[in-house]
Amino acid sequence: MIRILANDGIAANGQQLLEDAGFEVDTKKIPQDELMTKLNDYDAIIVRSATKVRKDLIDASPNLKAILRGGVGIDNIDHEYAESKGIPTYNTPAASSDAVAELVFGHFFALSRFLHRSNRELTATDGDFNKLKKAYGEGQQLRGRTLAIIGFGRIGIAAARIGLGLGMKVLPVDLYKDSDTVKLSFADGRDIDFKLDTVPLDEAISQADYITIHVPGGNLIGTEEIGKMKDGVIIANTSRGGVINEDALLQALNSGKIAGAALDVFVGEPTPRRDLLEHPRLSVSPHIGAATGEAQDNIGVELFEKIRDHFGKQ
Repeated sequence: MIRILANDGIAANGQQLLEDAGFEVDTKKIPQDELMTKLNDYDAIIVRSATKVRKDLIDASPNLKAILRGGVGIDNIDHEYAESKGIPTYNTPAASSDAVAELVFGHFFALSRFLHRSNRELTATDGDFNKLKKAYGEGQQLRGRTLAIIGFGRIGIAAARIGLGLGMKVLPVDLYKDSDTVKLSFADGRDIDFKLDTVPLDEAISQADYITIHVPGGNLIGTEEIGKMKDGVIIANTSRGGVINEDALLQALNSGKIAGAALDVFVGEPTPRRDLLEHPRLSVSPHIGAATGEAQDNIGVELFEKIRDHFGKQ
């Protein structure tokens, strides 16, 4: 029987599908420092972001036949080395796109109407209703604004779908494609396709009122790029910590160049820097982009399909 270690967990539907197909699934968490001696008891490992599968662990697990990531990025896996040893790495890029995109817009709405601050301050024991009503009475609407989407893959397209639905002008940026199609589906069964051409990064960020980033990593936004943005821009990062330089971001928040920023990911996870977390222009969440019941169920199904197809070829 094929044994699978779901070390960072798996949705119940995915586990059930695997077990019904004859796989043995172990969901008991093995600490990182114990995996060196225990992973070789399994044929495959499923991780999210917590567990690292590095070269030394791969070398210590010659029975390992597949590595799976329940999510999009695979930066916590030495996947190229694993491939060189004949061990493929799989992820689930389609499962959580809508969940991440919706989180972005949750932050955009919060920042645009100061919900991230008024929610806390009004419920405080000394919350002054009339004072807060005046302080937070100059919000802005998203309709008619320009949205730059940096990284026009599945999540970027999902974000474009929401932006178009809200009546925003969408400027996608991507290094690998000149255009892509965004499909809007309506409850009455109609579908409308929008073909969007990509534009250079400088063009997008100089025109944008809102910016959302969906790239696998790298140092993308720093002082130079922020200087090219509109005054009062709102920016979100739900991709990887460090894609926006945190020092440059803090400086721009302090000056008001960036009116608001949303961060779901941080350089110092799980202990992000306090001067960012406590900044009044920042809306934060604890790396929960894919953390919806629907997304986790989708991930469970996709993991099952990847494992079924892989071991079906053995």
